[in-house]
Amino acid sequence: MTKKWNHNSILGITDQETVKLDFDHTSFKTVKHWALRTVKWFRLRGFIILKSSEKSYHAIFDKRVSWIENVSIMAWVSLLSQHKALTKWFIMQCIKQGSTLRVSPKKDKYSPRIVFRYGSQSEQVLSFLVSRRFIKWLIRKT
Repeated sequence: MTKKWNHNSILGITDQETVKLDFDHTSFKTVKHWALRTVKWFRLRGFIILKSSEKSYHAIFDKRVSWIENVSIMAWVSLLSQHKALTKWFIMQCIKQGSTLRVSPKKDKYSPRIVFRYGSQSEQVLSFLVSRRFIKWLIRKT
């Protein structure tokens, strides 16, 4: 995983091996539905859901996958859910050739917080959380 500062000094985690989804303007119930459907269909072992702001959530899945598999999974969810904001986010990840989710505060928004856990969290989820913990520590120190 790489840590990146973007032009707004917002810190995120970017990689190719972790399936991530960014649901803006979506109910928790809808995010949970798509996360459960995705984890079962692609046998991704488990996931966590983080609330990034009001009615906006991130889903991070546990099984390590190739970038090709990752793109396929993100495309599947985008296509079936017909979620316009997710589809736009997905296209941007394809352009960057890596998926990024914010872990730091952003303007008037707090850092995303975990609101739901399902199944295994010992691989990619754990790696994401370790990187997230380091970033939050780094932010506190600066």
